Formats: sequence, C-alpha cells, structure tokens
Amino acid sequence: MKLIIAIVNNDDSSTVQSALTEGGFFVTKLATSGGFLKKGNTTFFVGTNDDKVDGAIEKEPTVPPTEMGEFFTPIMVDVLVGGATVFVVDVDRFEKI
Repeated sequence: MKLIIAIVNNDDSSTVQSALTEGGFFVTKLATSGGFLKKGNTTFFVGTNDDKVDGAIEKEPTVPPTEMGEFFTPIMVDVLVGGATVFVVDVDRFEKI
C-alpha cells in the first residue's frame, strides 16, 4: 500500500479533487501554504494500492520540467504557477477505525 501526498495550487484543487474522487480514490484534503511565492496550496492525502499509484498521479496537474539556468539574474523572469509536487511513500500499516 502507498500514501500519495500531493501539494497542489489552490486554483487546481477543485479539479484535482473531482478527478480523484471520480476515479474511485478516497481523498483527504488540507489547506496549506508555503513555497517560493508563499501562496495558498491544497495538500491531498490519498491511500491506495501499489498498482493504482500511476492512475492517481495521472489525475494531478503537471508542469513540464524546465532548466533553471543561472539562479541569480538581474532581470525579471516569469514564474510558472500550477502543477503539483507529489510524494509517494510506503505504508507499513493501515487501519480504518
């Protein structure tokens, strides 16, 4: 069994929650904040079987990977907002009480 922890931009949270529940996943949703822009996020916790992890992650918004290049630059740059940060961790024990 796996636990998926997905940190999603607030703008995408309703779409993600709908997609996950329609896909048959049970979802716990928390309001969170942080990150580079200190904007509001939504963190989803999804417990699922190992073979269903890829199906759950496909429901998350994605942002194509980019090269950071030179970190300190004297010019203004656009910051891409959206997508998700996803962690998948093993679950040693699960109980529903």
